[in-house]
Amino acid sequence: MNIHEYQAKQILKEYGSPISNGLLIENLKDILQITSKLKGKQFVVKAQIHAGGRGKAGGVKLVKSFEELHLEIKEMMGKILVTHQTGPKGKEVKKIYIEEASDISKEFYLSCLVDRESSKIAFISSTEGGMDIEKVAAETPDKIITNKVELGSEGPSKQEIENIISIFNFDEKQKMIAFKIIKSLFKIIIEKDASLIEINPLIVTKNNQLICLDAKMNFDDNALFRRPEIVKLRDLHEEEPAEIEASKYDLAYIKLDGSIGCMVNGAGLAMATMDIIKLYGKEPANFLDVGGGASKEKVAAAFKLILSDKNVKGILINIFGGIMRCDVLAEGVVNAAKEVNLSVPLVVRLAGTNFKEGKEILDKSNLKILSASDLNDAAKKIVEAIK
Repeated sequence: MNIHEYQAKQILKEYGSPISNGLLIENLKDILQITSKLKGKQFVVKAQIHAGGRGKAGGVKLVKSFEELHLEIKEMMGKILVTHQTGPKGKEVKKIYIEEASDISKEFYLSCLVDRESSKIAFISSTEGGMDIEKVAAETPDKIITNKVELGSEGPSKQEIENIISIFNFDEKQKMIAFKIIKSLFKIIIEKDASLIEINPLIVTKNNQLICLDAKMNFDDNALFRRPEIVKLRDLHEEEPAEIEASKYDLAYIKLDGSIGCMVNGAGLAMATMDIIKLYGKEPANFLDVGGGASKEKVAAAFKLILSDKNVKGILINIFGGIMRCDVLAEGVVNAAKEVNLSVPLVVRLAGTNFKEGKEILDKSNLKILSASDLNDAAKKIVEAIK
């Protein structure tokens, strides 16, 4: 689960990390009331969307007067920002964060994340703040260092923190602040079940202060049941409606840009199904894993979810019945197809538990369903069908 920058900064502040003074605007009627609380002469106006690359898309602006500030807020609110992470449709700006501008001397990059390979917390540090860390890693990897801290420890030791910030060449005053920041990031990861915290940039001001100028946080979806305070930060406007609907039924669904809808049980099988669709020259419209033991109600919900995508020209169902019974899936598909009046080609490949019973249910449904003998046959048939 992602949260907005202003929310991430509030958490950082609660844990003792330094941030700039800032205020949130959600309604243009509140401009005068909110901006009157700001101090200083220069401000940064930041669009709050769940995507990187805001600055290049016009979502981050420096203004030098209150008059200019008010004009920029009015222009930015409701604007569609298209970045490398939003896709061509972009995202509408519904929230704006205003910060008092900082007098920047240096910019650095700092992040921490759960490293699944080592079961440790990895801290990534770089002197190239304000840039995409992927680009830095590709072009100047020597400017990045990674240090790993034991997950179950009391937090990074003095020596470990020294190693994490060594690339920054801080003076003693800056080191004191950096120690607090590193410890706060570790505590947030542990106490809030965050999976990633990114400070980009971490700046040094001209009066020698360290400030977390931008912040990004992701949280483990599987731990949200014990983090109600984090669930409250969820912004449904920033999420794909179909994915929100999928979460109600505990379906693993991700919308894509293709034309062939996929319903599969098991993440690995789903990936293989998507790959073979591409092999035959088409693109999958979604990733959808209904899970190992889905009920017919859950299957029906998944089927309707696929059909809610107007880009879907055909559907491929690929089920290997282990825990899931093929006859249960068939009943769910038939019920849903009749309810929505199915009008696109449907290819079904069943194997495993009760696959004969499942095939019989599909054959007797009077629906135009194409059966496939294997995955290769299924992909070939659905691609030909939508042509």
